Amino acid sequence: MRTVPVEVVPYSPAWAAGFERVAADLRVGLQGVPSAQVEHVGSTAVPGLAAKPILDIDVLVDGEQMTAAVAALESLGYVHRGDLGVTDREAFAAPDDDPRRHVYVCRRGTLHVRNHLAVRDVLRARPDLRDEYGAVKLALAADPEMDIDTYIARKSDVLQKVLAEADLTADERRQILRLNDPSSP
Repeated sequence: MRTVPVEVVPYSPAWAAGFERVAADLRVGLQGVPSAQVEHVGSTAVPGLAAKPILDIDVLVDGEQMTAAVAALESLGYVHRGDLGVTDREAFAAPDDDPRRHVYVCRRGTLHVRNHLAVRDVLRARPDLRDEYGAVKLALAADPEMDIDTYIARKSDVLQKVLAEADLTADERRQILRLNDPSSP
């Protein structure tokens, strides 16, 4: 099996502009889902942070509106891919690649969502942690043999430093660590 290289590139302001374009379309399609909130998460949501050039977008909804939100995205041409093993999160393939993106409908308040928002918010507020995290990502991606699972696992130490600045409990941080790095204690 051939390893697909992990691509990490310097921050691009086009990511924020691309998110705003997509979010505007999503908000129109989600008008019938009162609790829907469209959030730009992941590294492309942090100005100045190197990232894989794929936007991560979470559509947060109250639990009883998950089905309606899934239907709304399907009506916009998104292809529902199921939960991909993550409870209370539904993944979608975008109808186009402009911009490249991962879109998820997520039940508001879950640890998965709180993790995404905490990492984004801490990295936006702490340039020192943003730069440390970016350096780790670039160094890992520079290895042509790097696979995505190893890449995710080896970012865990710096992500734990980031999450220590958030309102997550020690137990919640351990749960996130075990998800990102199954070999961790």
